[in-house]
Amino acid sequence: MHDIKWIRENPAAFEAAMSRRKLSGTAERAILLDKARRDHLAGLQELQTQRNEASKAIGKAKASGDEAAAQAAIANVAKIKQAIQDGEETERKLIDELNDFLLELPNIMFDDVPDGADEEDNVETHRVGTPPKFDFEPKQHFDIGEALGQMDFEAAAKMSGSRFVVLKSDLARLERALANFMLDLHTQDYGREEVVVPLLVNANALYGTNQLPKFEADMFKTTDGKYLISTSEVSLTNLVRETTMPEADLPKRFTSYSNCFRSEAGSAGRDTRGMIRQHQFSKVEMVSIVHPDNSEAEQMLMLEAAEEVLKRLGLAYRVVKLCSGDTGFGAKRTFDLEVWLPGQNQYREISSVSTCGDFQARRMNARFKPTEGKGAHYVHTLNGSGLAIGRTIVAILENYQTKDGSVVVPEILQSYMGGKTLIKAS
Repeated sequence: MHDIKWIRENPAAFEAAMSRRKLSGTAERAILLDKARRDHLAGLQELQTQRNEASKAIGKAKASGDEAAAQAAIANVAKIKQAIQDGEETERKLIDELNDFLLELPNIMFDDVPDGADEEDNVETHRVGTPPKFDFEPKQHFDIGEALGQMDFEAAAKMSGSRFVVLKSDLARLERALANFMLDLHTQDYGREEVVVPLLVNANALYGTNQLPKFEADMFKTTDGKYLISTSEVSLTNLVRETTMPEADLPKRFTSYSNCFRSEAGSAGRDTRGMIRQHQFSKVEMVSIVHPDNSEAEQMLMLEAAEEVLKRLGLAYRVVKLCSGDTGFGAKRTFDLEVWLPGQNQYREISSVSTCGDFQARRMNARFKPTEGKGAHYVHTLNGSGLAIGRTIVAILENYQTKDGSVVVPEILQSYMGGKTLIKAS
């Protein structure tokens, strides 16, 4: 959500920022809508002044015994009162029209976000680790999992349709092991508070974290008007919705393991096989609520934490800064972590770490009171995957596969797997 006052005072800067998002005429449209609201409000205030004057005229007429004048004044007050009621309804419509327009506008990106059209224009910042070499042709994860007898897409399709999977035996345990390992890392090494969150939320929560109204087609909606979360970022960030907290309570750092649900609208034909792009998947999420002065450092800390997961798993990866055409609607800047997948012979996204500034906080009305000084200020919010569990399973299967079809368990996970060092066919 954008500050209309700032847009009025900085129309050229706002228009330039939106032009990087391939939008035009946004500042002019916002200012016109705001002017209509403000002009109407001035008219309402004038009507209220007239009503006060007309009310005084009633008293004066009655005091002088002029009943006719009193009745005329009473009729005038009723007329003005009705005009005010009609005007207040119009005011609500004008406010809604302005807010609806502002809700559709994406966040202003930082200047250091590179210009570009799509993911091909993202800028690599660094690589860590060396992709493994095999003395055989490496397989993709779905071939490995199905050969193990522990990854069943057919059974999932019978009960749920495409883009679902059933994990069994050691692969089911691997999911649980990964979740526990990641949660332990984020809570013990990075001081995050673990939270179990609702998977069903109302529309207000999704407006707060900018999934609505822009991305409703990507959501699964229930018959009573609630939505299944597409990421626990929604629930975690909304923990501070409509609150004003003392500055001393910042930063707030949360982490959560949850199932997530996405309709994958618009992804027809992409990653139709396997676990890369599913309607239901699990993820360990990180969310931070911080003082504006600390949001830059916080994004680097969250990126470090996501990278640490991959380092401890021994997986080669690279980090890219997303270009303007690939940066998400609510983000000011995003770094993607892309893990090496030998079966695909390419790097694929496994985590995104984004800073949103006060964009979500304005939509949620989340503020803090400074220790010194008056007033309240909007917090800054950040979110990042730490990591996507399904894609981490994909990466482990492909990077740790052996010639005989078994899969080596990464050393860091062996204690979480009850000492198991190798996943073999069931």
